[in-house]
Amino acid sequence: MIDGVSIFRVIGMTAFATALGLLVTVFDDWPIYKSIPDDAAVIKLSFSHGSNRKKNCRRLSQEELEALPLNMRVPIKCPRRRPPVTAELTVNGETLFAEAIQPSGLSGDGPSQMYKKFVVPAGTYKIDARLRDTLRETGFDYEKTVSVDLKPGQNFTIDFRPHTGGFIMQ
Repeated sequence: MIDGVSIFRVIGMTAFATALGLLVTVFDDWPIYKSIPDDAAVIKLSFSHGSNRKKNCRRLSQEELEALPLNMRVPIKCPRRRPPVTAELTVNGETLFAEAIQPSGLSGDGPSQMYKKFVVPAGTYKIDARLRDTLRETGFDYEKTVSVDLKPGQNFTIDFRPHTGGFIMQ
């Protein structure tokens, strides 16, 4: 007995701690998890973009201004609602994504946001990205086409930034 603790108890606690440590070590590296197959790559389409307003702003007449309370007399009235952003992604001529993304926010005045991930076999691809953020019914306001050789395990991202000219692909 060592200070009221039997030697068997100390040996048992040491064995238990050692076994627990070995168990944690084994499951730290096993089983191996792979989010995509070894011979695949990932194309990620992601953006947050606010489209142009549905209608143009208009100047209020003097009569309309006088009908408003003093604290609300703003000479220009702009609607809050934005139209949806229409995005399309084709890879080697096959459409992977085509959707109208509704604006966020309670009043529909926030940006349209989206994130999609596409797992494709590694290889060479022609990627076309298109986006419409105006009220036009056909055609697109932004388009970009690239040819890319995707390696196994590679992440290819497509983002949209209108202030830099449109799509950023890397």
